Amino acid sequence: MLDLKLIRSQPELIAENCRKRNVNVDIEKLLKLDEKVRQTTTEVDSFRQIRNDISNKMKGNLSVEERHPLIEESKQLRNKEAEKESLLRELIEQRLELLKQVPNLTHPDSPEGLTDEDNQPIRKVGTIPEFDFEPKDHVDLMEALDLIDFDGGAKVSGQKFYFLKNQAVFLELALANYALDLLQKEGFTVHMTPDLARHQILDGIGFNPRGEETQIYSVEEFDLCLIATAEITLGGLLVDQVLDQERLPIMYAGFSHCYRTEAGAAGRESRGLFRVHQFSKVEMFAFTHPDHSEEMHQKMLSIEEQIYQDLGIPYQVVNICSGDLGGPAYRKYDLEAWMPGRGKWGEVTSTSNCTDYQSRRMNIRFKDSETGKNRFVHMLNGTAIAVSRTLIALIENGQQKDGSIKIPSCLNLPDIPAPKN
Repeated sequence: MLDLKLIRSQPELIAENCRKRNVNVDIEKLLKLDEKVRQTTTEVDSFRQIRNDISNKMKGNLSVEERHPLIEESKQLRNKEAEKESLLRELIEQRLELLKQVPNLTHPDSPEGLTDEDNQPIRKVGTIPEFDFEPKDHVDLMEALDLIDFDGGAKVSGQKFYFLKNQAVFLELALANYALDLLQKEGFTVHMTPDLARHQILDGIGFNPRGEETQIYSVEEFDLCLIATAEITLGGLLVDQVLDQERLPIMYAGFSHCYRTEAGAAGRESRGLFRVHQFSKVEMFAFTHPDHSEEMHQKMLSIEEQIYQDLGIPYQVVNICSGDLGGPAYRKYDLEAWMPGRGKWGEVTSTSNCTDYQSRRMNIRFKDSETGKNRFVHMLNGTAIAVSRTLIALIENGQQKDGSIKIPSCLNLPDIPAPKN
């Protein structure tokens, strides 16, 4: 969330940023609530100070007659103080709920726009394949090669679940292993994270675990949710900590399953593996000094590009517009891979610089070596490999005329042979 001091000092800037981000937040109401909180806090402090003065008086050599009215006055003040404290807690909660709805500031180089149609391609890398046959999509290819079972997934778990089979299993593991190995060489500490996290952690990272709009599965009768990404678990590792500046940047990588309700997802573009309820992903996460988060953001983007260059998959880098940014993101890039089955680009990775938006919610700080004061770290995340969508691009771009699939050499796996007639 944003610093309240910033909102107080520049309410017009914040309101305009909300407009550009297509977020409807009543900044005027937030400031009125903030004023009530500060006023009520002053009143509580005033009652407390008067009671302390009375307590000090009663330490003196007073008669019973002199003590009695002081005791009664202290009781009345205590009751008034309790009422004001109850009101203060309610006001603080209302202010916090409204403050959480205010999105992060927006990088000046992020294009202005309201939908993904306003996102701005920056560059294209790789050559879109030209087939001398009619290319198939990944569903037809994988089913013909006995690599996937959507019917079995639907029978056991419901629609948009699936079983990977045969060489697709080893392909998933090879993709994850390749990405983790690369990230370890880049200085990331690799993890295999829990698939569950507390509501507090999801809320701190910026995922809404409740309500009709949630993309999160909650576990009934437990303060736990299935994670949508290892950004949640990796980001929660340092909650409520004050870090030594010398430790920064701290770079984590995590392999996890990801679970998403995908409410409202339907249609041709959601076919097959593109939008599913469960998939595996390798995620990058970093905690940095505020002066170096832009540099880290570029590092994450370059790693994502290296991965897709190694895989031989053509892609484009996209600068995400203001209205398509998630609430915590200050700036975001997507990689969109060419997917022959769709005949268009499809998102496969994203990387976001969330500045201090998440760290304020998570209370993750570092001690500044120059000032000796605690400051909030900047937090960044990026997808190394989302296996399900990478499988789409890899299989569709690698398809051969005989139905076989060419596998990139970096995965150290044999090509998938053509189906037997």
